[in-house]
Amino acid sequence: MGIFSSLKREQREAIGLLQIGTFLEYFDLMLYVHMAVILNKLFFPKTDVNNVQLLSAFAFCSSFVFKPVGAYIFGKIGDTTGRKATVIITTTIMSVSCLIMATLPTYDQIGISAAWIVTICRIVQGLSSMGEVIGAQIYLAEMIKPPLKKSHEWGP
Repeated sequence: MGIFSSLKREQREAIGLLQIGTFLEYFDLMLYVHMAVILNKLFFPKTDVNNVQLLSAFAFCSSFVFKPVGAYIFGKIGDTTGRKATVIITTTIMSVSCLIMATLPTYDQIGISAAWIVTICRIVQGLSSMGEVIGAQIYLAEMIKPPLKKSHEWGP
């Protein structure tokens, strides 16, 4: 606790927010990777095998494709509004999209809307993830000053 005891309350909150956001991002990514076969059966139509594979690949890859777009958008927002607001916005967006995916009815219940909603949630997660991580890192770098180095005399 030595290093954290020297931090202010706001700095500790920022570190906590970064941890929550990073956890959500990577938890969802790994959960989707490990459960892709089950999720494909639940959320995509079963009519054409090639169509299901294409839709599921797009849903999976869309989060990666939209990361640079999110970095640009939320980078601009962070530059104008502030890093803290950007981190809060992106963490909220990531949390809401995770919650929607967790409570989403299956393809059998709502039809093709399930596939669209999963894909849209993955796109939104991709957009928010880079803004969240990079914004939080820059916010922390701006907020926490590096320790001062003591000058030592090196001589004979």
